Formats: sequence, C-alpha cells, structure tokens
Amino acid sequence: MKKTLSLSLMALLFIFGLAGCGAKSQEDVVASLDKKMEEMTGYKADAVMTLNTGEKPLQYNLEVWHKKPNFYRVNLKNAKKDQSQMILRNKEGVFVLTPALNKSFRFQSDWPENNSQVYLFESLAADILNDTDRGFKAKENSYVFHTKTNYQNKNLYQQEIILNKDLDPSSVRIMDKDAKELVKLEFKNVKFNAKFDKGAFDMETNMTGAQLELPAMSQAGEPKKEMEVLYPQYMGPGNIELTNEKEVMADGEKQVVLSYTDEKKKSFTLIERKNVAVETAAAKRERLTMPGGEPVDLGFTVGAMNDKSISWTYKGTDFFLASNSLDQEELMAIARSVSAQGSK
Repeated sequence: MKKTLSLSLMALLFIFGLAGCGAKSQEDVVASLDKKMEEMTGYKADAVMTLNTGEKPLQYNLEVWHKKPNFYRVNLKNAKKDQSQMILRNKEGVFVLTPALNKSFRFQSDWPENNSQVYLFESLAADILNDTDRGFKAKENSYVFHTKTNYQNKNLYQQEIILNKDLDPSSVRIMDKDAKELVKLEFKNVKFNAKFDKGAFDMETNMTGAQLELPAMSQAGEPKKEMEVLYPQYMGPGNIELTNEKEVMADGEKQVVLSYTDEKKKSFTLIERKNVAVETAAAKRERLTMPGGEPVDLGFTVGAMNDKSISWTYKGTDFFLASNSLDQEELMAIARSVSAQGSK
C-alpha cells in the first residue's frame, strides 16, 4: 500500500514538474493555434518545395503572400528549368500567370478553400484543427502533427506538419498510404501581420514585375528547337493505349494529336503544340477566362482544369488533355505522368 501511494505521489510530482516547465498539452497547442489564426491579418513567407514524384526530385522556390480575408500571391520558381508561375487571388478572381509566355488564366473559383494547399499556412492549420484523429508529439523546440489530407492529388494521403514553439510553420512532409514521402516543404523567413504595398495582388503589376526578372529572350532569327513530344506514363484505368498519333497544322504551327482508347470505349486525347514565346513584354498578352474552371496542381506546373479537360505548359510546349469518359481525378493522374519519363 505504501509503495503504491509513493508511486502515485511521484507521478503527481512529475506532472506538476512538467506543468512548471511550461509543457503544453495537445489541447493547449491547438487552442493557441486557433487563436493565432483568428488574430493574424496575413503573412509573407519563403519556402523550398521538393517533389519526389518523378524519376528525379524537382525543387521549387516559393514566395507566399496572404492578406486577410482572401487575397493571395504564390510565386513558384524552378531556376534549373527556367520556369516561373504565379497564382493570384484578388477581388477580380483567381489568376494563374506564366510570365515568360505573357499568358494568364482567369478563374471564378473558390481557390484555395476547396482543397488542402501545402504552401499556405492557414490551409495547414485548418487541416490540423479539423482532424479530430490527428497525431501529436511535443518536442524540445517544436510540435509535430500527423493529419489527414484533402489534396487534389489523392496519392498525397497523409502529412506531417511541424510547427515551432511560436506556432510558426517549419516544415511539411506529405506521404502516400505506405508512408513514402512524395512532397517536402520547408518554410523560412515567415513574417506574420506583414504590410503590403498598393498593387501587391494586382494582376498587371505582378505580370510586369515578373517579366522584368526574366532572362533576355532568344534573339530573333535564332533557329527554333524541335518540339519534344511527351507521352503519358499512366494511361488511365483498364487497357487504354495509344491508338493514333498524327501531326496537323493549326494557325501556321505544327501540333501533335495523340489519341488513346480501349475496347470499352474509354478514351482521351492529348494535344501538344510548341509555344511561341513573346519577344517583348509589350506584346499582346494572352488572357484566357475559364468561368467554370479551377487551378490544378500538377506537381511540375500549375494547369487549368474544367469538367472534361486540363491545359498546361511545360518545357515550352502547350498541352491540352480532354476526355468525355474519364473523371477529373483520372485526367489529373494522366497529366501528372506526362513529365514523369519524358519522350516515348
């Protein structure tokens, strides 16, 4: 009896000792996170995102701005491939900008509210707050959460979110069902309640600014590189396979049409066309509006998706993927696989 009482007293002293050292329970941390999200007015953050979904890792530098309630600016750069894209949300809608091509897509969309977004802190916080079955571990200098996900890519099944002791985001690891890491994102230079200049979320201002940072365009008269035809490595459910490949001319430019089908009449078409890069920022901008569309994260680029098709640009080529018999998730999986291995 005395031994049991002694052990109980020791356990109580241990608990009080932890409390005295400032240890927080999961409930305390979650409540503090909820309060932080309510009180913040916005933030600026830099991040490095690594994708492990292809043969080789792809790395992107991100600059993320958010101003409450719903203004966003996400600048994605891949220096090695000389790619740059920007996602904007302002009072006019949602935009995906490709500065090197002087091209923009405009959506009437609820992005980013409809899916998880790995590079947006408020999206990660919502995943933590909404998952009642979340895992939690308090470490010396950080808090580690394991949560469910709601990404467009359903292979991104689970995630580990690490916050520092101030509840600022530190890193995110997204994994498949087998706990294989597919995406890793590391935050740095996070500044909450940041101030924004006038025009910080304006489409024209951001397009012009991004184009001034681009390297000089190729000189006129330089021979054009041949378009490399890329083929999907995933061709949908069942036995869909390439049944026809042909070259056609459209507006004086060659494009390749790839037709895929199976015996059950499931099919899709992939059209590839060399993008003619603009030579000056003053050239007429290509603006495409998709009233019923959504920005779609393909990993290697951001595309535009509606019910039956996805459009994107990669390695100087415009892609258009369409199907009347496959759903959006299957189309996204096919699109993501186009850059996985390269040409056939």
